[in-house]
Amino acid sequence: MDVLRAAWRAEYINAPREENTQEHCIFCEYSKEEKDVENLLLVRGQTAFVMMNRYPYSSGHLMVIPYRHTNDFVSLSSAESLELIHLAQCATEAIKQALHPDGFNMGINLGKVAGAGIDAHLHLHVVPRWNGDTNFMSVTAETKVLPEALSATYERLANAWRTTQHL
Repeated sequence: MDVLRAAWRAEYINAPREENTQEHCIFCEYSKEEKDVENLLLVRGQTAFVMMNRYPYSSGHLMVIPYRHTNDFVSLSSAESLELIHLAQCATEAIKQALHPDGFNMGINLGKVAGAGIDAHLHLHVVPRWNGDTNFMSVTAETKVLPEALSATYERLANAWRTTQHL
């Protein structure tokens, strides 16, 4: 039997699980630190920021996250809502330029039952998709194959982001 190893997943599988609360929220912590490259944080806006998903569904999987710690979509202010969508538009354009996907999935999972891995702090996923990217590996083996390291994808997206400033 052949074995395909996805060693990058071991970090996620073996990581201690801490409850995400306002006192301990990875999104709040990363947004306050000045380690953007290490934290895969691409862009800082006024009310929201964009970061790469460390455990992506596909290469280039980004998240748009309000700075304010909330899991209540309805509580977003007009400014937060507007910037969340604007940054998602810019993210989509940057991904198009850097990675040339065939399409996108975008969405917000509100609550654990809806699939939110971090349900205490809402975030909008921007997930690039390619024809044929759902194949036997993800369907039967629950394994994703990413074509490059996160750091390389980060650099490609950071470079592409600079040209999306017109949006």
